Amino acid sequence: MFYEQRMTVPDSPAELRAEYEDDLAAIVERRGSADVAAETGLERDVLEALTAGDSPALTLEEAAQIQSLADGEPDPETMVTMALEHLLLGMSTAVLDVDAVESHLEIDLDAKEVHQKIEGRAPMSFEEFVHVQHVIADGAP
Repeated sequence: MFYEQRMTVPDSPAELRAEYEDDLAAIVERRGSADVAAETGLERDVLEALTAGDSPALTLEEAAQIQSLADGEPDPETMVTMALEHLLLGMSTAVLDVDAVESHLEIDLDAKEVHQKIEGRAPMSFEEFVHVQHVIADGAP
């Protein structure tokens, strides 16, 4: 699950995102896109793109809404909180500050944006989350 603490990651953020999207797609396939759309408020075309192997634009919150539909999962708000807390914990473990994270990102986020997103003061896309998580976990000892 994307919200768990990561100590290792695949070779690229794209591979990490694909791993998470496979998990999310499996939930949508089990529940059906119509039911998931009704329960989350997400558009069916976004959910169908996910099950087709595409990478639709999702926010961290939307990914959590989908993930929360699996058995035994916490509510979406708890997942987002856990995910962000694990990013902060990972930064401490890897001894990274936001400037170091920014310098290794393959996407365009400055250190201030990284800081705001990790603290939950600015919205974070799932793509941004995956990239930041990849940098942090890749830097862990």
